[in-house]
Amino acid sequence: MPDRVRLALPIVLIGPMGSGKSRVGQRLAASVDAPFVDTDLRIAERYGPIDEIFEREGEEYFRIVEREVVAEALLEEAVVSLGGGAVLHEDTRSDLADLPVVWLQVSSEAVAPRLAGGNRPLIANGGIGAWKAILEERTPIYAALADLEIDTSRRSVARIVDDITQRFGGHR
Repeated sequence: MPDRVRLALPIVLIGPMGSGKSRVGQRLAASVDAPFVDTDLRIAERYGPIDEIFEREGEEYFRIVEREVVAEALLEEAVVSLGGGAVLHEDTRSDLADLPVVWLQVSSEAVAPRLAGGNRPLIANGGIGAWKAILEERTPIYAALADLEIDTSRRSVARIVDDITQRFGGHR
């Protein structure tokens, strides 16, 4: 069996919707034999589909639920993918200060087909223009939190995982 890379866990993936946090996180977790936690998926499992939470309860309620799930996930020895807006909460930013954080970036041209046909409430009515506005608002936060920035627009998941393990890894 080949040597596995060992990462300090948790390792956290942040970035805008459609940047590849779930795909990269799953592959990274598998490559280092660690659990993978997608906080959006965990929210949906506990509270129902995110678009329905937004519709039924509003964004403010969603952010409260999200903070609870994120705080719990950041205590686990896992690869953790945060929803794009999770970094808006001050306590989450504080929690991330001492953790390895990877900001997955993506161009609007590359993200458009990734988001097509989805049910993401914050861009439901504004499409790629809404996505760009959200990204512009969150970019300073992502930049302040990131220990590593990787553009996923034209890179394979395998190469992205290699970049992360090279930056944060050591051999077992």
